[in-house]
Amino acid sequence: MDYKYKHSDASQEVDYPKLVRDNIPDINLKRWGKELDHRIATDDKEYLAYLLKKLTEEAEELQFSPAEEIGDEIADVYEIIDAIIKVVGLSKSEIEKFQKVKRTDQGGFEKRVLMLSKNMPE
Repeated sequence: MDYKYKHSDASQEVDYPKLVRDNIPDINLKRWGKELDHRIATDDKEYLAYLLKKLTEEAEELQFSPAEEIGDEIADVYEIIDAIIKVVGLSKSEIEKFQKVKRTDQGGFEKRVLMLSKNMPE
């Protein structure tokens, strides 16, 4: 599947400030001929908060994306997860170890198990 740029109408988005990809200020400058208001996150704590918020936004876009855009949306989620891993000081191999332990202890998602009730025995 080839990548196809998907235009976002920033004027329709209302939740600001929001984290955007590094080249968006330059893209906006070329598109509108003026620099739009932006700033750099002040520290790792603020950056992480915006990354986590962006992860929620991108996960929702993934949830509602048409089949032909799934790869593009997964790429966005991966990019954010990679940034989170870096800012919290972990490595991908450490994350893979956590993942392996959880998969061993609790399983993965291959069996497609759906819980039908949250009622737990007393």
